[in-house]
Amino acid sequence: MNKRIRADKRVLSVREQLELYPTPRKQGKRKSPDGVTTSELICTAHSGMNEDVFPLVLSLHVPPDSVVADITYGTGIFWKKIPKGKYKLLATDIKMGVDCRKLPYDDAAIDCVVLDPPYMEGLYRGATSQLAGSGTYAAFRTTYSNGERTGTGPKYHDAVLDLYFKAGREAYRVLRKYGILIVKCQDEVSANTQRLTHVEIIKEYESIGFYTKDLFVVVRPNKPAVSRIKKQEHARKNHSYFLVFVKTMGENPRRKGLCNGCS
Repeated sequence: MNKRIRADKRVLSVREQLELYPTPRKQGKRKSPDGVTTSELICTAHSGMNEDVFPLVLSLHVPPDSVVADITYGTGIFWKKIPKGKYKLLATDIKMGVDCRKLPYDDAAIDCVVLDPPYMEGLYRGATSQLAGSGTYAAFRTTYSNGERTGTGPKYHDAVLDLYFKAGREAYRVLRKYGILIVKCQDEVSANTQRLTHVEIIKEYESIGFYTKDLFVVVRPNKPAVSRIKKQEHARKNHSYFLVFVKTMGENPRRKGLCNGCS
């Protein structure tokens, strides 16, 4: 006979009552979560120009007064809307005699590196070629100074990747532990083959000890155009990326608080 049946026939002791009807625990006052409700958030995709999106990348990932080495500075387009003095900017490029693959900085000396080399393979076909000297590629050549192919290295899209990979390894060397690397890139179709440059870069950088912390998509506000076309085979690229990496040296980013909730 169980206790509940016995309870119907006699008076229960205090101990038996507690066993049958335990006192409910007091619920503590629920702690309100920190923060405020807002829709003013920095989002992934943006329609605009590089100089509009770059300040958002910095505001989210690079504290003021950080030492930032822009190693492909060019004409300084990224910095047009950044207040002077907010960061300790070290601006270099090949015209200044500094190759992004061989930087004049000590190991682990920099808080943030910005890398934006020419990312269209036409710039690696030589300055005298018809493609490199006209149209879109002429604009790139005017803005960026290190687009010419040198030596007997890789050609076409592989030359693009070669520069990104070598510059990425050099950035890894000069960045302090948990330093930030901001990379601008764009996918392209090479030899009628889809090349997802941002994926290729991410795979390579993660293999040397970077953690891919964030990604921004920049959609150009105007429509791309071509002078001649017979048949379109691929969707025309009208977006590019800002990739944000952290030098974790192989450590778990969650344990080091580098994810900020990974949301």
